[in-house]
Amino acid sequence: MQFINNLLLDMELDPRLVEYLSVIIKILLIGLICIVANFISKKIVIRIITRIVTNSKVKWGQIILERQVFRKLSHIVPSIIIYSFSSTFPIYQSTIEKLAIAYTIIVGLVFIQSLLNAFNDIYQTFEISKVKPIKGYIQVVNIIFMTLGFILVISNLIGKSPLILLSGIGALSAVLMLVFKDSLLGLVAGIQLTANDMVRVGDWIEMPKYGADGDVIDISLNTVKVQNGDKTITMIPSYALISDSFKNWRGMQGSGGRRIKRALYIDTSSIMFCTEDMIEKFVKVDYLSDYIIHKEREIAEYNAKNEIDRNNRVNGRALTNIGVFRAYISHYLKNHPRINQNMTIIVRQLAHNEHGLPLEIYAFTNDVQWAVYESVQSDIFDHLFAVAPEFGLRVFQNPSGSDLRNRVEESSNKALIGERSY
Repeated sequence: MQFINNLLLDMELDPRLVEYLSVIIKILLIGLICIVANFISKKIVIRIITRIVTNSKVKWGQIILERQVFRKLSHIVPSIIIYSFSSTFPIYQSTIEKLAIAYTIIVGLVFIQSLLNAFNDIYQTFEISKVKPIKGYIQVVNIIFMTLGFILVISNLIGKSPLILLSGIGALSAVLMLVFKDSLLGLVAGIQLTANDMVRVGDWIEMPKYGADGDVIDISLNTVKVQNGDKTITMIPSYALISDSFKNWRGMQGSGGRRIKRALYIDTSSIMFCTEDMIEKFVKVDYLSDYIIHKEREIAEYNAKNEIDRNNRVNGRALTNIGVFRAYISHYLKNHPRINQNMTIIVRQLAHNEHGLPLEIYAFTNDVQWAVYESVQSDIFDHLFAVAPEFGLRVFQNPSGSDLRNRVEESSNKALIGERSY
């Protein structure tokens, strides 16, 4: 750059003016070189690399382009140029070199961060990423690089060895433990979650404490992101999945069946022995004909063998409408096309309570999708509610306002009739 000074002096300008003009011209010239170099690297070199990657058969090349890895690396060119021309300004050479090195380190950190993110995106294209996510580990590596880069920038600016800063950090370890508490807990939790295969991306988990009930869409160092059924997002601390309990529905989704566990409450006052007319009616029911014939023969043989007097219906064995209804439900479920026949099917009575006699249906649908499951469950109970009166049974229900009003009207009508009879 000395030729600029000589050129200005040859123009017979004031030496003091030449000194200022040369500095301005040198700055403008270096700036122009930086602009040209940056233009070449971005508009020519990056475009060539983009075209090569686009035309190649490498699938992950597009991911690197989307993360702008090469574009962020191109920012290092101006800092190299400025560092190379720092000797042009001897008085400020040391300061310029330090700033150029600091900028180069920062650009390098941005490049490494972008490269790590691209690596995570590439990893997520494989199926194993849902079982063993590495986003948390990449964030830890990113924190390490950022910490080291920060130390290098500070040591470069103050002109001291990085080892001095590292020794000072040792004394601040307690503070760092406090600052990075969540990150350290998240790292440990991430290792345990992955090692024990407790949760994966795509799992349906339920954690009422945090209001989470939906699909896991992301697992990071500090948080697990859950999209609930209403499309809201719940953030759960990673370590909470280790310290607290949660329900993972993955087993249900992989089993091929989703459980139905619901009860009908039968009014006990409607339970009775089956009459001859009722038995004749039940024999004509497809799901009950074989059962009724077999059961009637078995009961008749038992009563005859034990010489039981059937003139009193309390004696011996007899069919009840609740027992026949339970058998009907069992046969109905075993013939239902949407019930998984390879899994448990039980129709059982639970302990009687103030709501009546619970008749519980325990079975599994053969489709685990929520909408299909709810539809099948509703269809089954629609049918059972409608068919219960055919067995002389009433489903229990607390009296409603209309029930009480009808009772009052009936009482009023009877009182009115009684008055007229006088």
